[in-house]
Amino acid sequence: MLPDVSELQMLFATLNNQFFGGEIPAHKIAYNGRFSNLAGRITYKPPLIELSPKHFESHPEALRDTLLHEMIHAWLFARGENPGHTVRFKKKMRELGLRSIFHELGSAAPRRESAKRFILRCDACTMEVLRKKKPPALVSCGRCSRRNYDPRYQLRVLEIVETRDVSEELRAAHRAR
Repeated sequence: MLPDVSELQMLFATLNNQFFGGEIPAHKIAYNGRFSNLAGRITYKPPLIELSPKHFESHPEALRDTLLHEMIHAWLFARGENPGHTVRFKKKMRELGLRSIFHELGSAAPRRESAKRFILRCDACTMEVLRKKKPPALVSCGRCSRRNYDPRYQLRVLEIVETRDVSEELRAAHRAR
């Protein structure tokens, strides 16, 4: 089971004192369930480190190293140094026993399929919007119409009834070029 957010904050504080002498300013630590390829990400304003729960559910042992990786970015930024994957970054990684700037966790599949089941399409401006709920029968485009409902710009409502993987078809088409 993954640590909750308060436990992540405690881990951040412990690692900050142990490996960075407490030099890293406070950062909010949070999970971001949208990550598919990223295991972690940092932003400096606001100070935030986001971690992928999908990756760590199957690889909980990688959470500490990923947090440390993001903390190196924060540490360099706090010192006024380039926070990228520079020589200094890699030196600090080696000091902490981290091997690579890349994670080996692969991509994480979505936890659940998209709940969006309807496409609203305007034939006048070609705008398309995804929606979870079926819209009312009389709805018009907000871009083209400034009134509540304008029959000249009525949206077509398309229901998504099937999802299928077209990856192989796309690769075959690419190879055929």
